Amino acid sequence: MTEPVRLAKRVVALAGCSRREAEQYIEGGWVRVDGIVVEEPQFMVDTQSVELDPAAKLAPTEPATLVLHKPAGYDAEAGPNPASALITPQTRWPDDVSGVRPLKRHFQRLSAPLPMPIGASGLLIFTQDWRVTRKLTEDLERVEQEFVVDVEGTLIPNGLALLNHGLRFNNYALPPIKVSWQSEQRLRFAFKRLQPTQIEPMCQAVGLKVLAMKRLRVGRIPLAKLPPGQWRYLAPGERI
Repeated sequence: MTEPVRLAKRVVALAGCSRREAEQYIEGGWVRVDGIVVEEPQFMVDTQSVELDPAAKLAPTEPATLVLHKPAGYDAEAGPNPASALITPQTRWPDDVSGVRPLKRHFQRLSAPLPMPIGASGLLIFTQDWRVTRKLTEDLERVEQEFVVDVEGTLIPNGLALLNHGLRFNNYALPPIKVSWQSEQRLRFAFKRLQPTQIEPMCQAVGLKVLAMKRLRVGRIPLAKLPPGQWRYLAPGERI
């Protein structure tokens, strides 16, 4: 009988590396136990077969950022239908070309710093990276969002001009934004500083009822061809 040992200790003996290097190999998803990837350095092994992937690279595990196409009816993280429940290995977009290797840790401690109304669909960013969180909160005034909004009703005189600049809520003048017609019942909104929750009351103020809205872009990150209910990684070279 052999005494069980931590997987990291077995990898040290196998690869002739330091304990920290062994932990990096394991946390990077490069180590298999009986053919199954194990990402926990403290995992206990005894007689199992332990293998180090020949392509293994020593690198610290970077925090992940994911881009989800949120269907309408899902909250960002809470409620009976949290959008975060859609972030699973099975719902990753098959055409994801980010080059990021999926790890179990990528699905832990994700937050959505820039949520949108439950009834809205489109691009929603989940992240573990404090830099991305800061970009989408403290630096949001420099990040443009783009929405398409389906509406019905009769636009009041000068309504389109008011949507672009001139509306006030709670004695606060909204900043200038870009609003244009995409079709007879669809408006395009592009703005900084505003929150998506302000789109509906803006439309109501000019005689329009919002039927649906979709976020197409956050900064330089487009929704593009990402299917509803699927997600992809933000590639290392992509910038919001």
